[in-house]
Amino acid sequence: MLLASVVDSRSRPLVTVGADDFVITEGSQSREVLDVHVADYPVVILLDDGVDGASQQVLPAITRAAARFISRIGQRPVAVGTLSLADRFVATFEDDRAEVLSRVEQLAATSAPAVPLEAISYAARIVADTGAPFSAIVILTSRALGFVESTATERLPAVLDSGATVHVIAARLSPADDRAPDAPDLLRGLAEQTHGQYTGIFTTASYAIALDRLADRMATEMMIEYLVPPGPAAGDVRVGARIPGARVLGLGVSK
Repeated sequence: MLLASVVDSRSRPLVTVGADDFVITEGSQSREVLDVHVADYPVVILLDDGVDGASQQVLPAITRAAARFISRIGQRPVAVGTLSLADRFVATFEDDRAEVLSRVEQLAATSAPAVPLEAISYAARIVADTGAPFSAIVILTSRALGFVESTATERLPAVLDSGATVHVIAARLSPADDRAPDAPDLLRGLAEQTHGQYTGIFTTASYAIALDRLADRMATEMMIEYLVPPGPAAGDVRVGARIPGARVLGLGVSK
């Protein structure tokens, strides 16, 4: 399975494409394309529900933006968690869309400490258990978050091994949120290592703007299933389009 987007000569997305529009090769060997459909992989959204600093006032903006995002990404499995919950979601993949939205809207701020890596690790384990070839974890933060290096060493490999793409929208709303230039930013590192997006914002209105852009990106993603015969890998996977002027942006391969 290959995840990709197709754009025309002006970089505008094309979604009315079919199996006959793609050419896939591994090394020098062509592969038969079996199916093409709009991406419908599962998405976990993790929201910062803390009360320290400006976070308590920011939570309504986060939940409104998250609800809009959920409404825009189509009928795919969606779960919602918070950065204060290490081992459960507030809404699961089994909940219908109306229930997911209701629980997002009812989310309240908490004084419990943020446990971001534990929350992300739990989300990664859940999406890996679905067996989906692709998945995404979308994280919205409203403050600088501290990390314990020993915890990171233990949990980061599981997140990376899950194959989930991590997208981060991180607000810096007060001087207290400024990090030292050499301080590690593990959320940015996770986004980069998983080929996700890291977006820094400075106003609460930008949550909705950043999530709209991410929803637009997801709406153009296609999942392309192709046939690989038994035997050793033939080489790197390449994908092209038979549509004049079009080009394919490969976003990942799952076997």
